[in-house]
Amino acid sequence: MKRRTTIGLLAVLTGGLLAGGGALAFGGLPGRHGVMKRFVSATIDDALDQAKVTPAQRTAIYAARDRVFAAVEQQWQSRGTRMEEALRLFEADQVDPSQVAALRQAKEEEHRRLADTIEQAIVEAHDTLTPAQRKVVADYVRAHHRRHLH
Repeated sequence: MKRRTTIGLLAVLTGGLLAGGGALAFGGLPGRHGVMKRFVSATIDDALDQAKVTPAQRTAIYAARDRVFAAVEQQWQSRGTRMEEALRLFEADQVDPSQVAALRQAKEEEHRRLADTIEQAIVEAHDTLTPAQRKVVADYVRAHHRRHLH
């Protein structure tokens, strides 16, 4: 596979995972997380069905998906604490720039950890699928997520 094609595929898959992960992370009420997990899982299942993956391949991809879900859930659970800390800083008589910077740095680190988890999941899915299966999945993403590709 050409380097350009590989990078393009990774970008498409990353976009899909980030969109799903973002929807989970910022879904609001806890009940929406279950809905988004089911939606993302159904979409993954549909793509894997079309790629005719083996049970072992499906299990490996599910494990990667579940690690992404766990990372998103962990980030979502800590957002209330982050908000309270930001509000505490805002309400203070004087804003301490070093505390604001520390809060920002902590949030950026959370995002990096989530991005690293998603990146690893993409690599694992890539390595699990055959070139023909990756083509089917990429075509599926292109066909079903056109609005995200432009």
